Amino acid sequence: MIHATLKQLSQQLADKQVSAVELATEYLQRIDALNPQLNAFITVDRDKTLLEAAAADARRAAGQAGLLTGAPIAHKDIFCQQGWKTSCGSKMLDNFISPYNAHVIEQCQAAGLVTLGRANMDEFAMGSSNENSFYGAVKNPWDLNAIPGGSSGGSAAAVAARLAPVATATDTGGSIRQPASHCGVTGIKPTYGVVSRFGMVAYASSLDQGGVMAQTAEDCALMLNVIAGFDERDSTSLERAKEDYSRDLAQPLAGLRVGLPREYFAEGLAADVGRIIDNAVSELKKLGAEVVEVSLPNTQLSIPAYYVIAPAEASANLSRFDGVRYGHRASEYKDLVDMYEKSRAEGFGSEVKRRIMVGTYVLSHGYYDAYYIKAQKIRRLIADDFKAAFAGCDVILGPVAPTAAFNLGEKSGDPVQMYLSDIYTLSVNLAGLPAMSVPAGFSDNGRPVGLQIIGNYFAEAKMLNVAHQFQQVTDWHSKAPAL
Repeated sequence: MIHATLKQLSQQLADKQVSAVELATEYLQRIDALNPQLNAFITVDRDKTLLEAAAADARRAAGQAGLLTGAPIAHKDIFCQQGWKTSCGSKMLDNFISPYNAHVIEQCQAAGLVTLGRANMDEFAMGSSNENSFYGAVKNPWDLNAIPGGSSGGSAAAVAARLAPVATATDTGGSIRQPASHCGVTGIKPTYGVVSRFGMVAYASSLDQGGVMAQTAEDCALMLNVIAGFDERDSTSLERAKEDYSRDLAQPLAGLRVGLPREYFAEGLAADVGRIIDNAVSELKKLGAEVVEVSLPNTQLSIPAYYVIAPAEASANLSRFDGVRYGHRASEYKDLVDMYEKSRAEGFGSEVKRRIMVGTYVLSHGYYDAYYIKAQKIRRLIADDFKAAFAGCDVILGPVAPTAAFNLGEKSGDPVQMYLSDIYTLSVNLAGLPAMSVPAGFSDNGRPVGLQIIGNYFAEAKMLNVAHQFQQVTDWHSKAPAL
């Protein structure tokens, strides 16, 4: 049962082969057994989960069930969920019990999904390895010495280890796609504004976007149907008609134009990762896709642009955490300013402090024009690169990261090396485009590697179509680690 996809579990629930309570119990037992070594969850509350599952069974018995009613889900610990601790992986919010639900949580609850727990993450979503969590690093289920990727490492590890069939996640610079790639699961980040950010604790507001991870593209489509939609409480939420993201899954790929950016296959890409992406492209060609070369000339500038814009927005967003109304407050202080300083010094980890300091610096008088405005101009150039590329292709393919997952601790002492691992993902967020990672093989040392599919604005259904057709002729997505 734990190896079943979300679609399969939905059918089993509908056919009364299993109840929501039985399903939740099965996953909770697996979490109890494996989470101590994986550290994928920060919070698990058996009683709350079983209450939700019993309510889902009651909805089914009353004939009021939706497609996914009773299916279990893990939530990244960045989405506020009423009555649950919402920590963002930080000491600063270790004592924060959310009084309200994020829009994503509301949508999941309306669909009848059952919360298994709150997934571990890099503190305030800042990191590429999930080593920045106050609650300790998450381990990669395929190799406990490897990072799972970040910042949504707990979500990816939970789905890969079959601790949950699906998980919510967020992506600010690759935080869905990179851990999905490193853990061998499917993950999608929609177009900016498609999923409401209401109740999603902010890191960089112009870049953050909620999404999901699951075993298959089909499962991701079913979940996107649940969480996408307009929300007036988020000023960046896009008012668009609801769409069925699974509508094109079965469409053949004949005539599909696949763009391969020459900049994604240049120096820096590991040979084994390059071979895996080449093999994946070959499979799509067999399905009728046509390959064209495209260029994204400002790809190299995405790292410096991102690491100016994101910290600048973070320095503003995280100023609210001062120990006054909620969150960590220092136990001893002389006056109000001393309380602010000590609470923030004690509550934030080193990477968060680093980004706040960088962000404050680039926004300061005399540096705003030189750094922040310049980065925003580069952001426009990057978006224009994609616009030109999509004039000649339907989707863009490439690697998610230059290498497979590296070892825990390997890059934690060198932030710049850590930042460089985001080279293929950052541009998408700067442009606000949708993208996803699909399992495509294993590196020479046996660690998963994902294929990145990038779509034009609102082309989620097309990306999911490509991913689903790829998964019909490959089985990488169905492989699970031996735990």
